[in-house]
Amino acid sequence: MGGHYKTDTDALGKFVASLEASVDELSSARTALAHIRGDQIGTARLDEACDTFQDRWRYGTEQLSEQIGDISEGVKENKLSYEKLENDLADALTKFQTSTSGGK
Repeated sequence: MGGHYKTDTDALGKFVASLEASVDELSSARTALAHIRGDQIGTARLDEACDTFQDRWRYGTEQLSEQIGDISEGVKENKLSYEKLENDLADALTKFQTSTSGGK
C-alpha cells in the first residue's frame, strides 16, 4: 500500500514558505503604493478614482493575506500530521518486529 500513496512533507514545507512569501510580497506592494495619494495625480475625478482603487486594493490584499494565512496554517498542520503518522508507524513497526523476533 505504501507504494501507492506518498506525501512529500518537504514539498509541503516549501509550499508553506511560498504561501508566506506571497503574503509578504502583497504587503510590500501595498506599502510601496500607500504613499501615492490621489491628490498628487491631477484632476479631481482621477484623484477620486485613485483613492477608491487604493481603498479596494488595501481591502483586497488584507482579505487575500488572511485567506493565504489560513491555508498556510492548514498545510502546516497537515505536514505535522503526516510527519507524526510516519514516526508513529515507524515506531509501531519497530516494536512489532522486536516482539515477533523475541527481542533479538
